[in-house]
Amino acid sequence: MAYQHPSREEIKSILQGSTTIAVVGLSDKPDRVSYMVSEAMQAKGYTIIPVNPNADSILGQKSYPSLKDIPFPVDIVNVFRRSEHTPPVAEEAAAIGAKTLWLQLGISSEEAASIAEAGGLTVIMDRCIKVEDSILLPKGKQ
Repeated sequence: MAYQHPSREEIKSILQGSTTIAVVGLSDKPDRVSYMVSEAMQAKGYTIIPVNPNADSILGQKSYPSLKDIPFPVDIVNVFRRSEHTPPVAEEAAAIGAKTLWLQLGISSEEAASIAEAGGLTVIMDRCIKVEDSILLPKGKQ
């Protein structure tokens, strides 16, 4: 079965019902898209959890080397990695009980989607979480 995006209403519901976003591939460099998107999401009230084995902290939050090292529940796993690197991320997202696997704009993987969906996750691919949040929740999380 081919992957299908959730509806706009489903995406809005995911964003409204989520508080914690683990960001795989979050750079500690402020000029990177992953940093700018995560900073904007943090400013809108989401808890951003950096997943970067090469950083101690990013955006004032402790960074974890992998998803499995995060000691608390995660709602959304937002991925800033090349498409071919996403299937193992999907496996980890399912293993930690995340609710949603979100592959950023320009990133898609049918294999990762299949893994995540088999693990009970909702999958969103090739969409920017910041853009979707700004369109669907323009006044922030309420």
